[in-house]
Amino acid sequence: VQLVESGGGLVQAGGSLRLSCAASGMISNGMGWYRDPPGEARELVATLGTRGSTYYTDSVKGRFTIFKNDAVNTFYLQMTNMEPGDTAMYYCAVGIATADDRQLLYPDWGQGTRVTVSS
Repeated sequence: VQLVESGGGLVQAGGSLRLSCAASGMISNGMGWYRDPPGEARELVATLGTRGSTYYTDSVKGRFTIFKNDAVNTFYLQMTNMEPGDTAMYYCAVGIATADDRQLLYPDWGQGTRVTVSS
């Protein structure tokens, strides 16, 4: 599946952004968002399993929400109360979710979208 991301940009701390990931076809696997903070390794932000279960990394719990719209083969990451530590390149991915939803195996990746949060 091909994935096209949109929605990144510059936002002030405390603000909100919504990232979108449009798939070229029906999504039948798990979905997720990862990010590459400057100078750091890629980290998992959130996943949405095929059963509707979700996982969030601790730093975004209560602030970020992953959800989907099957009618348009698109899933989203709603980010609120953003912090400078959320600054990163964000990537969407579709793959086989592990049983605990903490990983996507054999993922297809989007091209990435940059998010910058100013203090």
